[in-house]
Amino acid sequence: MLLSVRVGMLRGAVHKLRTRLLSTKGGVTDGLADAETIFALSSGHGRCGVAVVRVSGPASAAALRGMAGITRGLPPPRTALLHSIRDPQSKEVLDRGLVLWFPGSVPGMRPAEAGEFTRRAFQAGKLGLTEVEGLGDLIHAETEAQRRQALRQMSGELGRLYQDWSHRLKRCLAHVEAFIDFSEDELIEDGVLNQVDRSVCDLQAEIKRHLMDERRGERLRSGVQVVIAGATNAGKSSLLNTLCQRPAAIVSPIAGTTRDVVETALDIGGFPVLLSDTAGVRDSTDLVEREGVRRARERMQQADLTLVVVDCAQLPCDAQRAADFLQEHLRSVLATEEQPDTVFSADKCLLVLNKTDLLPEDGRLTLERELRRVPGLPPICLVSCHTSEGLQGFLTELHGRVKTLCGNPLTGDPTLTQARHRAHLQQCTAALAQYHRYRDGDLALAAEGLRLALTSLGRITGRVGAEEILDIIFKDFCIGK
Repeated sequence: MLLSVRVGMLRGAVHKLRTRLLSTKGGVTDGLADAETIFALSSGHGRCGVAVVRVSGPASAAALRGMAGITRGLPPPRTALLHSIRDPQSKEVLDRGLVLWFPGSVPGMRPAEAGEFTRRAFQAGKLGLTEVEGLGDLIHAETEAQRRQALRQMSGELGRLYQDWSHRLKRCLAHVEAFIDFSEDELIEDGVLNQVDRSVCDLQAEIKRHLMDERRGERLRSGVQVVIAGATNAGKSSLLNTLCQRPAAIVSPIAGTTRDVVETALDIGGFPVLLSDTAGVRDSTDLVEREGVRRARERMQQADLTLVVVDCAQLPCDAQRAADFLQEHLRSVLATEEQPDTVFSADKCLLVLNKTDLLPEDGRLTLERELRRVPGLPPICLVSCHTSEGLQGFLTELHGRVKTLCGNPLTGDPTLTQARHRAHLQQCTAALAQYHRYRDGDLALAAEGLRLALTSLGRITGRVGAEEILDIIFKDFCIGK
């Protein structure tokens, strides 16, 4: 049952619904969760014009009659009707709203726990575990690309891929188990193990390719980690404030103003970005500033993309000397205590030359043209946070980088979106390697490897059972006929 009402009266309606349901004859049963009636605000909390209250369980019909003032029968199934929503005791009108009746209930009622409607759908086999995760991601999606990825996973495409692998593994395990139990009775055809070998090798190759996705799906789900780094007073905090269009970080001409990491979430062309402003990198005797520099270097190590901000006024006039300066500056900024001679990766770095408003126009154009010709430097963007000059070109470059890091969620094979998927698939490949290791020595241990691999896949999809293995054995070999 669904009640759709205006939010102004929602609080009273939910309170009356709670009172009505808890006073229903029989109360809450002590049996299975499915024997209880639950209700919840399905439209989410917060300010909105219309809210939806969802009810499921044996007392749904009584709640509907009492609150919609229906004296005879029930509304036609799956038909929206406009009714006055009333206090079931005093008959006071609380609001007017739409009522929808979906038959199928059993007595007792209680408020639904978080995610309980979805849990029931999973337990009833209407949703797979990966689809449930996709639904959760859709609810929490903040950008268009996240929404598209969540919808694709919710449609079951990722789950079908894992179910296909599970089905093939079940067949392999069934054939090995049959060979162990019945080969001496000559009921198993020769070459069965060779077929299993080929199938296991094919599965290993497919899972390996699936894992080599550069974490695009996980990155899109949680956000691309972009770090702003550089020397003190280069304009890092100004760049952060310009991008998020609010004074998120303190800006001051005093060097070393930023001590801790300042984070803000952004939507860059539909892709989620977690942007971090860090302390200026320099040697300091100040213990607090030194800790800030340590945290800055730590955050750079975790970053998917680092924006190294440089003050244009600090560059030499000669293009080659400027290029040498920038390369040395990149090494000093991106170096770590463990790897002081770090070689920066152009794929994970973007040079932002700030304060171009302090340069004459002809000098700026010459600098940009000459530096772009120098090999070995990462892509360069010239901007002025003061005048916003060059900002659009920088955003275009940043969007391209973020899009490459996340990929297109609608093309190609479905990608991994959860760290737990990756962990279980890695366990699966390790278990398949066990099959090959014991295949010629101890077939029982080899079969155990397949069983462990199947269990790992089952932990992703939420479905695996020994009965299915037996079904395949008797179906494929007709043993015991």
